[in-house]
Amino acid sequence: MKRLTGSMLALLVLLAVGGSGIAAGQDKSTAMMPPKVLVITREFTKPGKSGTQHEKTESLFVQATTRAKWPTHYLAVESLSGKSRALFLTGYDSFAAWEKDTLATQKNATLSAALDRAWAADGELLSETDGGAFVFREEYSLRPEVDIAHMRYFEISRFQVKQGHDKDWDEILKLVTAAYKNIPDAHWATYSAVYGFPDTTYIVFNPMKSAAEIDRNFAANKEFEAAMGEAGMKKFAELSAAAIESSQTNLFAFNPRMSYPADEWVKADPEFWKPKAAAAPAAAKKPADKPAANH
Repeated sequence: MKRLTGSMLALLVLLAVGGSGIAAGQDKSTAMMPPKVLVITREFTKPGKSGTQHEKTESLFVQATTRAKWPTHYLAVESLSGKSRALFLTGYDSFAAWEKDTLATQKNATLSAALDRAWAADGELLSETDGGAFVFREEYSLRPEVDIAHMRYFEISRFQVKQGHDKDWDEILKLVTAAYKNIPDAHWATYSAVYGFPDTTYIVFNPMKSAAEIDRNFAANKEFEAAMGEAGMKKFAELSAAAIESSQTNLFAFNPRMSYPADEWVKADPEFWKPKAAAAPAAAKKPADKPAANH
């Protein structure tokens, strides 16, 4: 086959390393579908301010929500490629549920004050923050129900589709999904942007148990090409060139010390999700302005 280039290569690579699903011997009761609404907060750390320093300030958020026995949980992942940053992923059943959670936080004076103090300390380490809201696109996903409690990495890919090429993008994902349905264990979850990013932004999450899966699953390229056939690969290349403006893939590691995990995750793997807590930093003297959305 001819050498793949540009967006086509990125799309093929990211779907080829989609992880191993629910491996034999895992407890399938901990498998879960991705949330319908995903709120993502990104924190870009200043040079030299990531790692343990950031874990210490983030521990303030974890302590605040734990003391409040807050029902909404979140997952923190840290970049292993690209800019130094941490993503905080909070899932909801609906936008109404997000609103309910936000209003309840604002009405809880004790929790709000604790979060203000946490933001003040955390803000000293950050160069930039932003956020967005996304909706799950099951029609663009494959076997998205996974045992997330035992995953350790996300390969996250962002695709910017050209305006007016929604039908081309739809056809690309149908071609790819049909081919990978014949390849055991391939899986991914796709989200589309609603707020905070251009409307034609799509995010693809590939959960992985270990980095060894990256090496192992690159072999799926050949299986994919065989399933697509020469005609299918040609059509795939043409559609990708026409529809995709840009794409980027980065690797992120789960950080349990910066996460507020669900009880079922802790029960499934307590050794990972309940590590020794980082020492909390001294509280800042002046609280920072509280952001509109939850952390």
